[in-house]
Amino acid sequence: MSALLRALCALLLLWVTRGSGCRVRIPPHDQVARVARFVAHQCDWASMATVSTHAPAQGRPFSNVFSVSDGPQGRGTGVPYLYLTRMELSVQDLQVDPQASLSMSLAQTDYCRQQGFDPQSPLCAHIILTGSVLEVNGTEAEFAQKSLFSRHPEMEAWPPDHGWFFCKFNITQVWVLDYFGGVKLVSPEEYFQASLLTKHH
Repeated sequence: MSALLRALCALLLLWVTRGSGCRVRIPPHDQVARVARFVAHQCDWASMATVSTHAPAQGRPFSNVFSVSDGPQGRGTGVPYLYLTRMELSVQDLQVDPQASLSMSLAQTDYCRQQGFDPQSPLCAHIILTGSVLEVNGTEAEFAQKSLFSRHPEMEAWPPDHGWFFCKFNITQVWVLDYFGGVKLVSPEEYFQASLLTKHH
């Protein structure tokens, strides 16, 4: 291969890498807790299911979309934080019963599309967190604000008369589907002990 051709190939590779956003490499599927942490950090929003308190769906599962952040980009803690108002239907559900589930999928990022994975494919990794939603205060609320506003800057301009407050999703169980063979369970201890992979392509 000529030097010119090698140089052209190198430039093409650099262009493709930049065009892909130099994304973080997903952990191997057998490192389940790390996969869960990866998904939680990569996703900027989640579907949260509560037990509805509103007719005609009272007592039934009620799923809604919320912006989330587990920390500033590249500094994830694994704890999903939310910015909520009591004017919202799901938050009213949580005031009666704080238990909920939170679902996040790499279909929300470019990863599955780039790999050619359907959102329902096990290879398009997704997680379901079960637990409860708790309001946070003090230094944790300050961290929640930094985590959310750094990834959702529009939040700073949301109407102040809506009574916004910061919450965290208190995880009691982690369910992971990232490969063939069925869902895998990860305990909160395993989940939080797993390191967040930060190596780039």
